[in-house]
Amino acid sequence: MDFYDVLDKVQVLLSQRGRVSYRALQRQFALVDEELEALKDELIYAKRLAVDEDGRILVWVGEAAAPSLPRAPAVFPDPPGSYAGPPARAQRFSGIEAFSVTSKRSDMTHTMHQKEKTMPSHQPSGSALGVRPYISQTDAFKDGRDSPRAFLERCLEVIAAQEDGVGAFVTLNIEGARAAADASTQRWKSGSTLSPIDGMPVGIKDIMETADMATEQGSPLFVGWHGKRDCAAVAALRAAGAVVLGKTVTTEFAASHPSTTRNPWDHARTPGGSSSGSAAAVGIGMIPAALGSQVIGSIIRPASFCGCVGFKPSVGGINRGGSFDHFSQSCTGVLGATLADTWTVARAISLRVGGDPGFAGLGGPLEPPRARKPRRLALLETAGWPDASEAAKQALADARQRLQAAGIEVVDRTSHDATTAVEKAIAQALALSRAINAWEGHWPLNTYAVDMDRSRLSLSAQGRLAEAQAMTQEQYQGLLRERQRIRELYAALHPACDACMTLSAPGAAPLGLEWTGNPIFTVPTSLLGVPSLSLPVLEDDGLPLGLQVIGFRDQDAELFSAADMILTLFQD
Repeated sequence: MDFYDVLDKVQVLLSQRGRVSYRALQRQFALVDEELEALKDELIYAKRLAVDEDGRILVWVGEAAAPSLPRAPAVFPDPPGSYAGPPARAQRFSGIEAFSVTSKRSDMTHTMHQKEKTMPSHQPSGSALGVRPYISQTDAFKDGRDSPRAFLERCLEVIAAQEDGVGAFVTLNIEGARAAADASTQRWKSGSTLSPIDGMPVGIKDIMETADMATEQGSPLFVGWHGKRDCAAVAALRAAGAVVLGKTVTTEFAASHPSTTRNPWDHARTPGGSSSGSAAAVGIGMIPAALGSQVIGSIIRPASFCGCVGFKPSVGGINRGGSFDHFSQSCTGVLGATLADTWTVARAISLRVGGDPGFAGLGGPLEPPRARKPRRLALLETAGWPDASEAAKQALADARQRLQAAGIEVVDRTSHDATTAVEKAIAQALALSRAINAWEGHWPLNTYAVDMDRSRLSLSAQGRLAEAQAMTQEQYQGLLRERQRIRELYAALHPACDACMTLSAPGAAPLGLEWTGNPIFTVPTSLLGVPSLSLPVLEDDGLPLGLQVIGFRDQDAELFSAADMILTLFQD
């Protein structure tokens, strides 16, 4: 098999996207990557491969390419150092260079741009779609087989190839990211790293302030708004040596009005929300981790739809200072390639800035907690069971069987009285949460409408404002009392069960971009203020579906231990 055979194979794989299982597609792309590795002597450093939205093959090269490849630099008259893609995106991706090839032997056209050296690595190149772990790669940084700068370049390759179709980012700071990655590379060489995530490229949900980039909150009211400071979580990431690459797309004010981001596995479907860009970017391998937030279902649901790990901490677990996210049951959380990446990012933040004021913050080991087999799990159908697809229900039933076969007891509402009580208590979690949020969102929506421009608020935002204006303080106080009652009832389940399990969403990501999907399966964890994880181990219609594992208040590390063991049961 020669280089052109590999290119032809990639085009066949691309034609299957949306028609075969995304996991099968990942496996096939990984095989292609191995074939490129076998051809490395012929290609002389031309191992980085990805594909843009128009189906063009992009092969990133080092100092030279195979002599057999024709050269015709005038074919694409892009200036040196630009992205060989659609003109509308050229400026956004300045600094990403490519060697572009059309895989037709009778019509080979390409352009070569100057490219900085990237180091060979066993990590997936841009051709291998799917999550891109970081923590597991850092051993190679210590002995010089890889580096944070090379890792960043691989991320940029995927962004160049996929971003036009996905739209995960509002903006990128590539120059700043490269400088930070170079500094991290030197720290790894000298053994003076700042943390385990030193050099990790991360995305920041665009409701969180960044000193070097605008914070637009997904709203036309805030286009170009720049606070010129980092929020607490971003300041902590930088202090830990992380590379802040860009701002990821959010729905308007991190609420329900959808963004333009598309699902990376099927562009006709939603990525979920409100952490839309963060989930899409991590799921397709643009970055290994990104910050998100959740007050209803904004981390767990998009993680499920995009095929990455999603972590919503216990309420108050991560400091939200400098984030436009003030709701009482909201949390800053992490979307990651793996459990290890997810935990290590979250813990690096809480170590440096703690939790919300008045909260102890996320605790536990700095390294990922060790796997621990749970004794008993409670399966929660939640109020979402009637909305779940048959394939999703079957996937959850199959997961239950795996757990039971491993010696883990699984109880449900039909066999366990305490679980039955919890199911009844959380049945109205969505309505209760939305009512609480409506009152708490009265400000700043009221001043946006009066002091800014009401017409630039979405109809859903205007509807939430009207709902808040019709409420009384006494009603809100009653809602809080009911929430506390439900939280105490759920806490009483802890002596009997180590954790709970359910779906992360009713099924695969819905078709269309008009809404972000039903949050019915994940809203209970927001109401309860407990930690939850979406594990990308299930499928529906060949698309990602998360298994949600739910813990107890301030028992986040214990949840990760149980989840890590559960993941081993799906490694087949």
